[in-house]
Amino acid sequence: MKRLLLLAAALAFSVGVLAQTYKWVDKDGKVRYGDTPPPDAKAQRLRPPPGPAQAPAAAPDGKKPLSPEAAFRKRQQEKIEAEQKSHKEADDAHRKRENGEGAQARLRLLESGARVSTTNATGEREFMSDEARARDVERTRRSVAEACSG
Repeated sequence: MKRLLLLAAALAFSVGVLAQTYKWVDKDGKVRYGDTPPPDAKAQRLRPPPGPAQAPAAAPDGKKPLSPEAAFRKRQQEKIEAEQKSHKEADDAHRKRENGEGAQARLRLLESGARVSTTNATGEREFMSDEARARDVERTRRSVAEACSG
């Protein structure tokens, strides 16, 4: 049924395109348009309207142009990919900010002069030596600088 309607519409459109249009001035001096001018009028034949748009030519790289459905699916996929990329960038920025804040807090602790201790594998408490603290301060400063840049 749908195909029959499309065929009927296409035929009606093609008949309209084949009809010629004329322009003339009637006896009252009014400009008139129509497909059949009166026999006594001096009618001017008008050019038919341009036909339907031509299908786009093949791309220079030899690829065929996409159908409207395929172009729509491609745009939808590109939109999804752009959203995913945006979310990933936001997550990365959030993670980098949290890492920078954590590194800054650790650096403040190390530079405060307070004794820092850890628990070893046997569960005993060990205090950080001055040499280990200096190494950790340098490593943490690099982490802060990396997290705060760009």
